[in-house]
Amino acid sequence: MSGKFITLEGGEGAGKSTVLATVRELLAARGFDVVVTREPGGTPTGEAVRAVLLDPANKTLCAEAELLLMFAARAQLVREVIQPALAAGRWVLSDRFTDASYAYQGGGRGQPENRIADLEHWAAAGATPDLTLLLDLAVADGMKRANGRGSADRIEMENAEFFERVRASYRARANSQPARFRVIDASQPLENVLAQVRRVVAGFLDGEPA
Repeated sequence: MSGKFITLEGGEGAGKSTVLATVRELLAARGFDVVVTREPGGTPTGEAVRAVLLDPANKTLCAEAELLLMFAARAQLVREVIQPALAAGRWVLSDRFTDASYAYQGGGRGQPENRIADLEHWAAAGATPDLTLLLDLAVADGMKRANGRGSADRIEMENAEFFERVRASYRARANSQPARFRVIDASQPLENVLAQVRRVVAGFLDGEPA
């Protein structure tokens, strides 16, 4: 029996790390064998690419190179981690996946959607999440939260207009694919966010419709 693939998406400061830990606990409590990964990264090759992508000293990386590097790391992750885990009946829980490229490199950087779709078809090899939790938060609030976490990486250093485009892209994708996406209001107090996440994931596990 094949496993399931769940992804977490959202802008900076949305609280993905805390939500990911909660979802992992919920899946483990249901008896599922869970593999947790992240993007960019998740493999030795991917982590090396991540270092290049997020290095704040790398000020000359063009949008096209950024997009290709994201998909290079993703291609390795799919083949080395995601596909083998799903084939073995394990569940995969990932902090970001291809939706992030549509939001950040597409919405944020202005790369054409059809170019991203072509790369997705080739590099992601058909890997598509069964469920995506989108943690939605106003950009100003997210930036305030992110600013309290320490030094910003190359992408976190972008301006508010960039992140507004990212958020708009995420919301558009969620609206266009309601069967897969569940939008979580990340502006709520943490306990309320986690309660909503638990309800949504439990509903998915119990086969409830979107």
